[in-house]
Amino acid sequence: MVDLSTSIAGVHLPNLLFNASGVCCRYTSELKQLVESESGSLITKSATVEVREGNPSPRYVPLPHINSSINSMGLPNEGYEYYLDYAKQYDYTQAKPLFISLSGLSLADNQKMVEAFVAADLPCVLEINFSCPNVPGKPQLGYDMEAMENALKVLAPIINKPFGIKLPPYFDIAHFDAAAAIFNQFEHLAFVTCINSVGNGLAIDFETETALIKPKDGFGGLGGLMVLNTALANVNAFYRRLSPGKQVIGVGGVTSGKEAFLHVLAGASAVQIGTQLNEEGPELFGRVKKELEEIMRAKKYSCLADFHGKVKTL
Repeated sequence: MVDLSTSIAGVHLPNLLFNASGVCCRYTSELKQLVESESGSLITKSATVEVREGNPSPRYVPLPHINSSINSMGLPNEGYEYYLDYAKQYDYTQAKPLFISLSGLSLADNQKMVEAFVAADLPCVLEINFSCPNVPGKPQLGYDMEAMENALKVLAPIINKPFGIKLPPYFDIAHFDAAAAIFNQFEHLAFVTCINSVGNGLAIDFETETALIKPKDGFGGLGGLMVLNTALANVNAFYRRLSPGKQVIGVGGVTSGKEAFLHVLAGASAVQIGTQLNEEGPELFGRVKKELEEIMRAKKYSCLADFHGKVKTL
């Protein structure tokens, strides 16, 4: 018998797997599917103040030959009040905790949404998205260290309980150092979720010589198996740098139990799944959970702590 349970921000999850924000979580009908699945938790679609339809289609295209995807969704969502209503009606007596993703287009927007959730005094956990790469004209906050620090100085005291932020991928050691130094200043910043999609890739159809997605002249975020190694690097870099007690949620490249295992080995306390969930549906969680259990039994690990963050180096 192996134990896949974990905790994030002081909240217990029956297992470590759940959806990445953006996949199967825009509507309450989709969130219901996640509740009924074998996931350990669920997170809502990144919310803005107003309803957004997002970018024109085609805006998501799978790349099945490499178990990956490209997208430029543009934050389609039902507006934060929709998800606030959902959070108010959520059954918190069930085993699965609820995470809420907020992605304001400005600091003022994030402040307004955070204040509304704080006023509601709910047991859901907030994840603030600092990393959407697909809103035309809006840079990723996660790449502006000064602005990111300023945002946390405003938002953290308002939230005043454990919360997390979703990050873009970093590629430079100096950026890992700088970002971690900022995060370690904030006591209630309990976790970082990394990574969001690798921004501004370009997928081209060989036969038609045409970009596969419409927004931004075909530029979009890359997800799926092709980003696994970048995701593992970000997970491990922050696992090594964050103050004791702060956690990492790993996301990127998970198609099976094997990649989930690698995320935990790199330092992830929980694992989110995006592209593969979009392609396979919520039944995915049962499969990945079973595969991870089989891997742990084969390696004689009884719980996640037995191998969490214990990747070996040469």
